[in-house]
Amino acid sequence: MRQELREICAPVLRKVLDHPFWTDLRNGTLPGAALARFVHQDTGYLLPAYARALARCAADAPDDAGTRLFGQSVVGTLDARDGLRAAYAALAPGLGLPAQDAAEESAAPTVAAHTAFFTSSAAASYHAGVGALLPMVWFNAEVSDHLRDHAVPGSRYLPWITAYHPGESYRFAVEAFSELADRLADHSTPAQRRLITDHFTLGIHHELAFADACATPVARPAERGAR
Repeated sequence: MRQELREICAPVLRKVLDHPFWTDLRNGTLPGAALARFVHQDTGYLLPAYARALARCAADAPDDAGTRLFGQSVVGTLDARDGLRAAYAALAPGLGLPAQDAAEESAAPTVAAHTAFFTSSAAASYHAGVGALLPMVWFNAEVSDHLRDHAVPGSRYLPWITAYHPGESYRFAVEAFSELADRLADHSTPAQRRLITDHFTLGIHHELAFADACATPVARPAERGAR
């Protein structure tokens, strides 16, 4: 299963890695407001929804191994959310970044769609939930490694890139999720396997849309009605 998923995600992952949001972050030219938007959208909306979907899959898992993996990932996701907020608050003054304001910005439409996708997939079936949740852990590992390995030396955001990286142990999480998908697929019907791959395919495109959302300001209600 993981090889099939790897082939599905390869072209989209390349688009994500080459997206202006991430390339500008690597070379230090990303506007500070865009990074602030990323942290707000990620920690305020996306990660909490991901944690709740993980919890739903933990409850629906057919074995203890799945329950343990998803349950531990709920805690890890919320801890990562809190860590990102703390890292941004600590680094913002030195990097000249705007302070976070929880009331400043609502969820971007694409982020709202992403969170709804997590919720609906996990509620639909265990197979759909696994397919929907795997892209986030997979892409997070690839993006954070690529940031670390290709950041321009001396660029503005190196301290943030270092803080953003989840650490080498995160690869064990990616492997654990991939192994779970393999085991699940081995004991699934063709229709259940399609649920995994179809939701995985939708999930990777949501990952690409998230980069777009962070690079583009969310229009306030007054701005949407302006002509």
